[in-house]
Amino acid sequence: MFEFFAVAIAVIALIVARKAMNQTATLKSRLDALEASGWRAAPMPPPLVPAQEAEPAAAPEIPATTVAAEPDAPFQEAAPSIADDLASVAPATPPPLPPATPGFEERVGTRWVVWLGGLTLALGGFFMVRYSIDAGLLGPGVRTLLGGAFALALLIAGEWTRRKENTSSIAVLPIANIPAVLTAAGTAVAFGTAYAAYALYGFLAPASAFLLLGLVALGTLAAALLHGPMLAGLGVVAAFGTPLLVSSEKPDFWALYIYLAVVTAASFGLARARLWSWLAVTTIVLALIWILPVVKFDPPDVGPYAFHAIAGFALAALLVVCGFLFGPSAEDDSVEWVSSGSLTAYLFGAVLIVLASFHASAAMVVFAVLTAATLGVAWRAPAATGAVAPAAVFVGLVFLVWAVRVNPDLLVLPGGPLPGIGGPAATDESVSLHLTVAALFAAGFGAAGFFAQGRSTNALVPVIWSASGVFAPLALLIALYARIAHLDRSVPFAILAVIVAILFAAATEMLTKREPRPGLVTSTALFATGTLAALALALTFALDKGWLTIALALTSAGAAWVSTQRPIPFLRVLSSILAAVVVLRVGYEPRIVGAAVGTTPIFNWLLWGYGIPAASFWTASIFLRRRGDDAPLRAVEAAAILFTVLLVFLEIRHAINGGDVYRDSAGLTETGLQVCAALAMAIGLERLRLRSGSIIHNVAAVLLTLFAGAASLFGLLFLDNPAIWHIDINGEFINQLLLGYAAPAVLALLLSYAVGGRRAAAYGNTIAAAALVLALSYVSLQIRRFYQGPVLSHGGTPDIEQYTYSIAWLGFGVLLLVIGIWANSQRARLASAVVIALTIGKVFLIDLSTLTGVYRALSFMGLGLVLVAIGWFYQKVLFRRTAAPATPAPAPGT
Repeated sequence: MFEFFAVAIAVIALIVARKAMNQTATLKSRLDALEASGWRAAPMPPPLVPAQEAEPAAAPEIPATTVAAEPDAPFQEAAPSIADDLASVAPATPPPLPPATPGFEERVGTRWVVWLGGLTLALGGFFMVRYSIDAGLLGPGVRTLLGGAFALALLIAGEWTRRKENTSSIAVLPIANIPAVLTAAGTAVAFGTAYAAYALYGFLAPASAFLLLGLVALGTLAAALLHGPMLAGLGVVAAFGTPLLVSSEKPDFWALYIYLAVVTAASFGLARARLWSWLAVTTIVLALIWILPVVKFDPPDVGPYAFHAIAGFALAALLVVCGFLFGPSAEDDSVEWVSSGSLTAYLFGAVLIVLASFHASAAMVVFAVLTAATLGVAWRAPAATGAVAPAAVFVGLVFLVWAVRVNPDLLVLPGGPLPGIGGPAATDESVSLHLTVAALFAAGFGAAGFFAQGRSTNALVPVIWSASGVFAPLALLIALYARIAHLDRSVPFAILAVIVAILFAAATEMLTKREPRPGLVTSTALFATGTLAALALALTFALDKGWLTIALALTSAGAAWVSTQRPIPFLRVLSSILAAVVVLRVGYEPRIVGAAVGTTPIFNWLLWGYGIPAASFWTASIFLRRRGDDAPLRAVEAAAILFTVLLVFLEIRHAINGGDVYRDSAGLTETGLQVCAALAMAIGLERLRLRSGSIIHNVAAVLLTLFAGAASLFGLLFLDNPAIWHIDINGEFINQLLLGYAAPAVLALLLSYAVGGRRAAAYGNTIAAAALVLALSYVSLQIRRFYQGPVLSHGGTPDIEQYTYSIAWLGFGVLLLVIGIWANSQRARLASAVVIALTIGKVFLIDLSTLTGVYRALSFMGLGLVLVAIGWFYQKVLFRRTAAPATPAPAPGT
């Protein structure tokens, strides 16, 4: 015991010495600051010299002209006065001292050491108790009393030092608060002593321990009013952590949440008194954690949890929300996120109660009351407007979960139903209650979103209200439709959606006629968006499954048209957003209606599912282009091109493969048709881009051309080439070769002329070369089909077939030459030269070694005659030179 008091006295002496050192360091830092500012004390005047010892000063000689010019000048103007001399000697007023910045040594000596000392004191108390236990010096009762006495001593020391500092004449420096540190150490020791008395020694019953620990925590919060934020943080953590330390086999949740309500009130009150927003946030987070036990019980007792959510919400509204009742003052109409977050947190707790209780009636009533209270508080206090949007989302979430739980088949994906959805526990309460609450929610959010316009000078406030007023009714309408109509056709729900669309349209029209106010344009756009979305839902409800894609596409066109009548910028963005949603929808299921797409070529669900959206997007792009070229227009144009391309490609796959668009391979016919379609659409886009100047049309034309080139190279010339693979070619002349090679060659040639003079010459020449390769391939494969029959990949090559190749190539080259001369096309003449060069190479490299007899002779003779004829034609017709007229001879003598 003597050692204990010695240690205590040493600690007190260390504190007193440290305080004196702090004061000395403060005075020294002030003197250093004065010297650094440039202020110096006035120098001492020199000692007076007796008059008899002073040497007479030589009088300056004054020019006579000066004296004569100014005979009447007074003496005081000719020499400086004695007052001026004294003013020049007197020291100037020192400048104001700059604020002192604490250095590393000051931080260590005035802050870190103090905090470490407080922690050491608390640990010292714990270690002393531990030592007494290990050594067996004291009994449990004495240990508990000594721990309490040590805690009381620290608390008294903290209060004594606080009062001494308040009465001290030395100004308080921005250093660690020694009284707060001592008080915090004392409360920590008191908390540990009380818990040890309960958990280790069994001196206290659970209820008594709970009460004692709670009193210590609340006392800590009360002491924080005097000792600052560090003690407040310790108190709030200890208060919310107390229930974890005291356990019981039969927990009383009513007692727990009543205690938490008291702690929350004390913490919020302290945060309000000292304006500590961090303390309010910490309290909200810890209180929200204590609502999580509702998830453990199936089903839980709604009462205690509902009380916790309601009490916390009420306290937050009273003490935390700025500009509402007892909350802090608000700054203008700005949205304050602590105010909004506090209401959102407790409303989220109500959502957890609803979900955990499987939408029990009491939980739904509590959720409805808190949602209505959120709207009311936000209506009175703009600082809490940020909670309106989460409230609308929570409403949609609650009703969507309610719809899914009773219809678990709605979440069945290709991989099976989601885990945890459905089952015998997924039961719902009365439908009438949910319908009533949904109607109230829809009316409340919608009306508030409309009437909130023009009430605030902050543009964010009316935008949040209008967005929530549009989202909540639509989300509720979808959830009720999924729950009651099971996503089937429902004319009543379609009528209800039309009514909602009419209300939104009326709100849009009335808002457009109001005088400009902050946020009015965006709010008007949101209501217009709600109008179009409600119309899309009406189409969805009234039509069979799969028409939702069509409805959204039509809504995109509708939004574009409305933007031409009402210049609301957001409508253009909305049109592009709807287009993106439709694109994502078909990306999930390209068949749109699944296996019900049908097997009839052309006239099947692909025509409606892709054709109508494509037409809608083309129409929307026309409307949007009237007001300029921007990102929304380009997005809609891209969607229009995408759906047009997909319509053509999928219809080809559907027709060729008997309705199976998911077939993992393609044949010669399908590849040829795809290449033809790509080239035809590229030609159309090349023409269209000249009129529109759209970069989307430009890029799409290039991409389609590249696709056609890749499909021709890897598909037609290799993977689907009948000369390489076993592919049956049915028909002598009307066969797959026409679709696979002849038609693409003609379209490629047309495309090369379509880009001529409008793109780089290399681009057009490359396309023309591809056309030449495809045409020559068609000629060769058709000859092969004539001699070999349906299968081209087997059998040898007789002399007559080999000779026919040479004659056909040569004739093809001559035909190109004639066309080039007739059309004055240098490109055709160059193609002719290439074909004839290939023919020459074939004759000398192949025919010379493979042909025999008359065929070899005819091959060379024919080639020679054609070459001579071509040379003559070039000399005499194409590049003929007219002889220059003869110059007459000069006359004699001239």
